[in-house]
Amino acid sequence: MADSNFIDYVKFCSRSGAGGAGAMHFRREKHVPKGGPDGGDGGRGGHIILRGSSQLWTLLHLKYKKHVIADSGKGGEGGRRTGADGKDVILEVPLGTIAKDAETGEKRCEITEDGQEVILTRGGRGGLGNDHFKTSTNQAPHYAQPGESGIEEWIILELKLLADVGLVGFPNAGKSTLLSSISAARPEIGDYPFTTLVPNLGVVSYRDDKSFVMADIPGIIEGAAEGKGLGIRFLRHIERNSILLFLIPADAPNIQDQYNILLGELEKYNPELLDKRRLLAISKSDMLDEQLMKEMEKELPKGIPHLFISSVSQLNLDKLKDLIWQAIH
Repeated sequence: MADSNFIDYVKFCSRSGAGGAGAMHFRREKHVPKGGPDGGDGGRGGHIILRGSSQLWTLLHLKYKKHVIADSGKGGEGGRRTGADGKDVILEVPLGTIAKDAETGEKRCEITEDGQEVILTRGGRGGLGNDHFKTSTNQAPHYAQPGESGIEEWIILELKLLADVGLVGFPNAGKSTLLSSISAARPEIGDYPFTTLVPNLGVVSYRDDKSFVMADIPGIIEGAAEGKGLGIRFLRHIERNSILLFLIPADAPNIQDQYNILLGELEKYNPELLDKRRLLAISKSDMLDEQLMKEMEKELPKGIPHLFISSVSQLNLDKLKDLIWQAIH
């Protein structure tokens, strides 16, 4: 399947490096037969680090990486020489990635900025050499610390797309057609439900070289929050959108009912989604005349800014951009 390149969930074993052992060593030179302890410290183990990259939009490159293992630190040496640190492993991830503990489900970190680095699994500390343990009563300690063990844990990475506007609608409502009409995105489009199987992002150009990002997720059906259709897997992607644009076709049996069903599914999934700003676009409106639009307006949800649009005839698409821009800012 060509669109399977979009991966928004991976699980892997993350193992940081162990710390190197401290050295148990005494200074020995030609004219210093009984020099004091001079064992150096061990190096720390390598970390597993997440780094945000704005050049990535999927976790595909991590799909087959089931074990991520960092190097251990080197042991200390005589002459108070510290061992080398273990090499860190840096995993680049798209912005919007959340790391969780696979066993407890606890959220560990969130990557939202390009270049942001977070230590996911910390390497073990290096052990102290015997130089640290000399005292006035024990001037020749014959022991040093071992290095700390690394950590092995199972990690889940989940991607939530970062977009200004999220398109919400039933399958075949015209979301992909709208995205392809006002951005350079080219999602698959068809006249049957569930043409969109993965989320698509598009950058929409606005006036004076401004732009905003729009996300099209697979259509929601009634019962999506309980796992029906494709909705439950992708509903998390609209959690990060600052604005929700509801798209309902003009030939829908009842626009108010469809809007209420969509709103209900979002509320079941995450009630906080209802706090986001909402806009309503009636798609496929090139078949309507002004008289019919005025009649239909009486049946539209109250208190929600709305527009009649058509992606095919470009009806009101510039006005829609204005409406979205005003809502974002």
